[in-house]
Amino acid sequence: MQLKYSPVLLLRLSLAAALVHGQYIIESSSFGHGDRISPNRFGIPHWHVSGDGQTPPQLLSDKIVLTPPYPGNRRGAVWAETSVAQSEWTADLEFRATGGDRGGGNLQIWYTKEGRPRAETPSIYTTGAFDGLALVVDMYGGKGGSIRGFMNDGTTDYKSHHAVDSLAFGHCDFSYRNLGRPSRIQIKQLAESFEVSVDGRQCFSSDKIKMPAGYYFGISAASADTPDSFEVYKFVTSTAPGVTRELPRRDPPPQQPPPASNAGSPNNNQGSRHTSSDAQFAVQFTDLQNRFEKLSQSLDNVFREVQQLASKSESRHQDLSHKAMSNEQLSAMDKRIQSIESTLQGYSGQFSNIQSSLKDSHSTLNEGLTQHMTHIISTKTPKMSSFIIVVIVFQMLLAGSYVLYKRRRANGPKKYL
Repeated sequence: MQLKYSPVLLLRLSLAAALVHGQYIIESSSFGHGDRISPNRFGIPHWHVSGDGQTPPQLLSDKIVLTPPYPGNRRGAVWAETSVAQSEWTADLEFRATGGDRGGGNLQIWYTKEGRPRAETPSIYTTGAFDGLALVVDMYGGKGGSIRGFMNDGTTDYKSHHAVDSLAFGHCDFSYRNLGRPSRIQIKQLAESFEVSVDGRQCFSSDKIKMPAGYYFGISAASADTPDSFEVYKFVTSTAPGVTRELPRRDPPPQQPPPASNAGSPNNNQGSRHTSSDAQFAVQFTDLQNRFEKLSQSLDNVFREVQQLASKSESRHQDLSHKAMSNEQLSAMDKRIQSIESTLQGYSGQFSNIQSSLKDSHSTLNEGLTQHMTHIISTKTPKMSSFIIVVIVFQMLLAGSYVLYKRRRANGPKKYL
């Protein structure tokens, strides 16, 4: 009989095989990787949300707005209520910062021993003597943004320090504002290295940094008078590759030595060996059972996300199908375009005839007008001989008038005194 395996079963088996040597999400130090960040929009499981100012952080279905876009120096923070029990881990943060052209603010990622401090919404410039790690995202340096790393062992008071910026042990340029998409910061603590990467590229790393286990994660943000709105979409803490249990490994209970009177009995030695092997087998079986339970839970989360993606893709397909034109509409549009082209081709001959007629009329008008004006000028202009005759006749009249005047004056009576 031929066995038939469903695609779902094959996918479960392949994911189970991959997750045996993969990573496990530490639920108590993570949020945003499931369906909703908050089940009731009043809080985040295993996290404490706090704010400073008139407007507290806003909890939405897919993000938390630490600094809402209102002026007045807003502050917001979330702090994990459970410490990280593993010494090797990876933390991924997805956030977005939006604001005006001259907006200001900063975002801090904390990994500290004391966890939530007294001032629940601190920044690197207002915190005291913390013990742990702080990553700061702000506009330091004036190059469009940067990310810097700070460490403290509890002896340096950052609030009263005269040059906090000089205490950074690593930094890189990071343009994070108004990108239109979430940015990703990954912090990775392994046995041999500590590394910080931004959007898939390495920011800085060191093989001399080893953060201990038992510390708490926290995220805080602060805005200026012209505010930047810092929105956190998810913060996921996972174990190092090869470690799939969230709880730390416990040492097996110590074995009690056998009584002195029976120390030399071979049956007692054989019984103790059987008891020891049974205890080891029970521990291994419990460990394997816990792994499979965690794998099943992770697979359920994966399939839930796959179903969400499938529903979103189906809805997008339906929207596109509604917006797209049918074949009949396309054929009708094609016919209309063809009819318009044929009409324009019929008018092209008439347009050429009209153009030639206009050219002929223009040339005829130019030639006729020139000849007509030349004829008028040549025929209607008075001749020079006529002008000369008129001038001579006028002068003769003047001379005759003068002679007549002299004669009358000479013949007139004379007056004596």
